[in-house]
Amino acid sequence: MRATRRSRSARPARSGRPGRSVLALVCAASAVAGVAAFAPGAPAGASTGSTSPTSVSQLGTSIPADVIAASSAPGSTWQPEAATYGVGKTLDEPVTMSDGTVLRADVYYPTDANGQAASGPFPVVLTQSPYGKGELGSVGSTGIGDQTGPATYLVKRGYIDVVADVRGTGDSQGEFGLFDPVQDTDGVTLVQWASQLPHSNGKVGLYGASYLGIDQLLTAAAEPANSPLKAIFPVVPGNDLYKDTATMGGLIDLEFDAFYLGLTGSLNTTGPLVEGLENPKVLLSNLSAEADHLKDLVDFDAEFTAETLTGGATAYDGTYWHDRNPADVLAKVVANNIPAYLVGGEFDLFQRGEPLDYVGLQNAYAGRPTTAPMLPTQIPTGRYQLIDGPYTHLSGATTDLDPLQLEWFDTWLKGEDTGMATTPTPLHYYDIGTKSWTEHAQYPFPNATPTRFYFAQKRSGTAHLSLQDHSLSTSAPTGSASDTVLWSPVGNPCGRPSDQWSAGIVSLVTSYVAPDSPCVDDDQLGQLGLDRTTYTSAPLSSAETIAGPIDVTVYAKSTTPETEWVAEVEDVAPNGRSTPLTEGALLGSLRAVDESTTWRGADGEILQPGHTYSQSDSAKVPVGRTTRYDIEVFPTYATIAKGDRIRITLSTADTPHLVPTVPAIAKLLGGVYSVQISPSAPSAVEIPLIAG
Repeated sequence: MRATRRSRSARPARSGRPGRSVLALVCAASAVAGVAAFAPGAPAGASTGSTSPTSVSQLGTSIPADVIAASSAPGSTWQPEAATYGVGKTLDEPVTMSDGTVLRADVYYPTDANGQAASGPFPVVLTQSPYGKGELGSVGSTGIGDQTGPATYLVKRGYIDVVADVRGTGDSQGEFGLFDPVQDTDGVTLVQWASQLPHSNGKVGLYGASYLGIDQLLTAAAEPANSPLKAIFPVVPGNDLYKDTATMGGLIDLEFDAFYLGLTGSLNTTGPLVEGLENPKVLLSNLSAEADHLKDLVDFDAEFTAETLTGGATAYDGTYWHDRNPADVLAKVVANNIPAYLVGGEFDLFQRGEPLDYVGLQNAYAGRPTTAPMLPTQIPTGRYQLIDGPYTHLSGATTDLDPLQLEWFDTWLKGEDTGMATTPTPLHYYDIGTKSWTEHAQYPFPNATPTRFYFAQKRSGTAHLSLQDHSLSTSAPTGSASDTVLWSPVGNPCGRPSDQWSAGIVSLVTSYVAPDSPCVDDDQLGQLGLDRTTYTSAPLSSAETIAGPIDVTVYAKSTTPETEWVAEVEDVAPNGRSTPLTEGALLGSLRAVDESTTWRGADGEILQPGHTYSQSDSAKVPVGRTTRYDIEVFPTYATIAKGDRIRITLSTADTPHLVPTVPAIAKLLGGVYSVQISPSAPSAVEIPLIAG
């Protein structure tokens, strides 16, 4: 089902880490992001031209009422109640974990007309933050969304809110580690403690964005039977941290890692200091702990980065990452009978993972494998929903979701009949081409037809800055040809990845000056270089919607035992504007396809390649021999207007987003690749299209 809905446009934040050498740059970037993130609101961007799906808005955007309504069954009459309570707070409550470590939590509670704690009983909402639980680490205090700090909107409507510092951060004891499994058991203890607070009705929900969203899924999976935890609301969470975040196609996501350390380090230290102005005794007692936290964070990052960049265990998808992956515990979330409402972003750091979380939860509820595609006729449940908007990580984390979140928690924590459990369309996807919302049941989209476009040497005459302007054709090649591209240690940074993988900083800053961001909304300059080649289709005879995951199949010969591939999908307007939609990448030695996690279209071709990215499956590229590479391009939903063209830009570098490991660089140096175009080696792209 695909019903178009009118709405305002919008845009998203995420988590990772870098090394000491980039610390100064990181802190500067974080300062820019921090100032913007706590501003009362950024201007919404507006797109120009007839076809370009660009310039989504930034902070402070609201979800349209009709999209919220679609989260419930038709006929629902639920409306958000008015704010009837004041807000009281108790800071730095100690909570002792199973190993004796003391975490600190702030408690916000409803107050009556006299400023006293209201009698309730009230449900409790809880979030666990590594960014500092004080209001500096919260955008909720600005009124543009309560996803990373105190949820005062909910408190005023009859909820108790608990904001806790993750172990090793803020005012909590212990040592921090990236999604360390001990944080899962900490979450279980916090849920149990929160359910027993004065005036609690014993039911708990989890909320929060990014790190806080991932923690929800991991905590929900770790809960025992009959847990007080009754619902979660993860905003811009991940699915597979290695594939979504730490790397893309086995290449290290350096830009994101750098942003994460700066954000975590700056908020982790400044947040508690600001909060301490209200609670000086606690501040003085925790100063040494907070200094230790910062040192631990830098030391951990240096060790982690050194191991990863030198090709150690964390450079591959092994035990370290699987111990932290929501993908591996989705079935347990469902088995624990905990409903989840997911919020994702099409330009988010977790762009790939959010629809896969939806699929995994829906499949687990239906008794199917969590890594398989949903069946075209599968009946979904409203207990697991995803709203996927035009967000970057920052704008996704700060979008005003308050009424939607209230409805979700009213459903599961207050027992109100909102209709959310029975909606027939739990998947709400934004079309970044038409700037409208669409409603669906299954993913991948059953009405999207996999369509194969083959690389062709014929010039398209549309990529004016490309040194190798070629075509896409729906006809398979009949003759033999090849296109030569050079490996480069650095690439052209003029593209959307520079914005997306810094969590949206570039577009956020430029949105204060102009509605469009150069490179982010038009990447023609990014197509210039000897390390890239473009393939552009003929003008579409009618509108077509690219909907879902994409596979780029490259057959190529290499002069080196390692290769690096980056594939970008773009919408090209008649005036030449080239709007980047989505991308994917692959390190050649990790090209092995895992059929157990590979999705194929009705035509039998790969639609979403599954790669293990394991060290045991790593294999040298055979020098001088034609080798197949299937590049997973992250999913999107974008209508391409009649008269526009689809373009694939194939390159060998993505600066500053992706870097190979040091051992890989040694094997990449001097690489010359010949992209093959022939009947036996038909390089092509597989794109799911909805006609009309």
